[in-house]
Amino acid sequence: MKRFRIAVWIGVLILAGILGAVSYSMKSRDVVAEAPFGVPFTLVSQSGQPITEQALRGKPTALFFGFTHCPEVCPTTLFELNGWMEKVDPNGDNLQAYFVTVDPERDTPEIMNEYLSNVSKRITGISGPPDKIAEVIKGFRVYAKKVPVDEKDPNGDYTMDHTASVFLLDSAGRFSGTIAYGENPDTAVKKLENLVHKG
Repeated sequence: MKRFRIAVWIGVLILAGILGAVSYSMKSRDVVAEAPFGVPFTLVSQSGQPITEQALRGKPTALFFGFTHCPEVCPTTLFELNGWMEKVDPNGDNLQAYFVTVDPERDTPEIMNEYLSNVSKRITGISGPPDKIAEVIKGFRVYAKKVPVDEKDPNGDYTMDHTASVFLLDSAGRFSGTIAYGENPDTAVKKLENLVHKG
């Protein structure tokens, strides 16, 4: 009987330890969630003006990383995002969107402006020096990698592998979720509606 009691108490202590660790972990996540997502930056908008992380404050934000030479994912995502934004916020008062290049060597502000002007008036392009863009890519936990079109010619033409999700940030710049590439349009719209309501 004594052994049974000892075993029960050991079980209780182990369970308490597990619950305590889970509780601590959840509290830690809450603290992280209170901070703005990403890192501070000073880059260049498609209009050639300086732009910082403060642009991602004040309104809920849809943030997408890609490049202008992207054959399918980027143009599709930007076109769809523009349409979703028109549904959710037709006057453009409550929601903003930014397209950050992962290919700054080719995507100058001028190229970004020309590219986006054919897709949307609601999405602002962001470019900058390669080293500064690399810091932002890392700070926002985005995957991006240059891939040669011809493996035998590593210094020739290339494409970019990159994260294809749209990041959703609240008006304080905090991470609020993602819209995946190929997301159901109704689900995507609902996510943006929730983001606007959250503020």
